[in-house]
Amino acid sequence: MLPASQCKNFIAKMIAAVFLILLLFSLNSYGKTKNSSGGFLDFNVYSHLSDVDNDSIFTLNIAANLPNRLSYFSLINLINQDGSGNISDSTHYYTEQNIRWQIAENSPVDFTMQLNFRSGEDNDRHRFGLRWRLNDTSFLRRAFQKINLSYAINLHAIQFDHEDANVWQLEHALMLKFPWLSKRLYLSAFADQTFNQNLPAHLPSSPIVAEAQLGYRIIDNFYLITEYRLNQYRTSDVNNLAFGAQYKVIW
Repeated sequence: MLPASQCKNFIAKMIAAVFLILLLFSLNSYGKTKNSSGGFLDFNVYSHLSDVDNDSIFTLNIAANLPNRLSYFSLINLINQDGSGNISDSTHYYTEQNIRWQIAENSPVDFTMQLNFRSGEDNDRHRFGLRWRLNDTSFLRRAFQKINLSYAINLHAIQFDHEDANVWQLEHALMLKFPWLSKRLYLSAFADQTFNQNLPAHLPSSPIVAEAQLGYRIIDNFYLITEYRLNQYRTSDVNNLAFGAQYKVIW
């Protein structure tokens, strides 16, 4: 019999393979139907970090709606290290690759697979769960439209990595617009809270990692951005404020 850690990795690979087969099937249909049903890329460069220098200095977000009720979202962070210049040899990376499959037509619920990769050894993890888009829920849609809010909750119920504990995570993501004030202004945010990790005693039992980005379009696809960050995995300076610019492409 395989050890527990190897069994977990085998199961993770099997589930990932199913998602990837669905993605390939979707992409095959993608070329036969239409080029895209919506998506975006946004490039974020941060020129100033207020309190913590070893933090993300560049982020690329990618999203695309695919045929067969599939969608894709990813982020790539380049993370500066203490005592080094921006984008140097010591720059670290973190990336999330998300594939989502809507469980039925017009349903606000998706099956989700998230693949995490980061610098260092034994740092990769893979998660599976369910995502609920509250603003796409029939009895809530009108209320969310009225306040120009999109909001989703992702339950990462199953996690596969080097940890033996039954770790799970809640992820919140939102986008808020202010047409009554300015169509150029937006607020986007996420908050991840992880449970049941085996952590040092000085850290919270269920740490939160969160970001809130306020953006203002200055011309065409260029935005000025400021970003509040919270990372409770840090032993000190859990808060940080970043300033920078964003270039966005929406289709």
